[in-house]
Amino acid sequence: MSPKFWQRRKSSPADEPLLLLPEKMPQHVAIIMDGNGRWAQKRGLPRTFGHKAGAEVLRSILTDASELGIKYLTAYAFSTENWRRPHDEVDFLMDLFSTYLDNEVDALIAQQVKLRFIGSQERLSPALCQRIAEAEKRTAAGTGITLNLAVDYGGRAEIVRAARLLAQDVLDGQRAVSEIDESLFSEYLFTQGQPDPDLLIRPGGDLRISNFLLWQLAYAELWVTDVLWPDFTPAEFRRAIRDYQKRDRRFGGLTPQK
Repeated sequence: MSPKFWQRRKSSPADEPLLLLPEKMPQHVAIIMDGNGRWAQKRGLPRTFGHKAGAEVLRSILTDASELGIKYLTAYAFSTENWRRPHDEVDFLMDLFSTYLDNEVDALIAQQVKLRFIGSQERLSPALCQRIAEAEKRTAAGTGITLNLAVDYGGRAEIVRAARLLAQDVLDGQRAVSEIDESLFSEYLFTQGQPDPDLLIRPGGDLRISNFLLWQLAYAELWVTDVLWPDFTPAEFRRAIRDYQKRDRRFGGLTPQK
């Protein structure tokens, strides 16, 4: 994998000024919020401290993305594989999601943010599911940025779910097999009605997409930084956007010759 493709970066104050072009702003940015546990362990703290710090960072990045005019921000908060973590850590994360909803929804409404949760809710507690439903309902009228929080989310599981829903509609006579194409299939995904991410940002340095938005990331630009998520700042976010704006997105074609 070439460094140019992944563009692994370390934050540097010597970077040239960040001149962002509104006409080249991505519509949809996806983020794998990685490195919370490592951040805490480096400081001799329990991993849970890193998750709490990471939630604070999401607030600042959401505000910055909104100010830049980005329409959709999808944050990978808890994967289907994260259930394998120690029970105490999982319980803390579930409580953290509840606390986030209790503390942030009023602010999201004030900022015209529309909040959506993507992923399965079958293993979440009834109380948390109720909070999620209430938060989505209360923010549904938001006219600004849409924040997708991926909780108990897995890309393969999402595709299997979509295939089952589509197959059932075919069996019920609501769809014909001849209708099935990529556009129709996308209507059965959690991100129905949204454009695919233009840019995937991965803090923490790992060079993988970790079962995240496998269908939707088909042509996303990838940007990886060694900065751990709790240290990820709006300045770092804008470095990623600036690098994205320099890239030549060909979608499998060729750049027109001048």
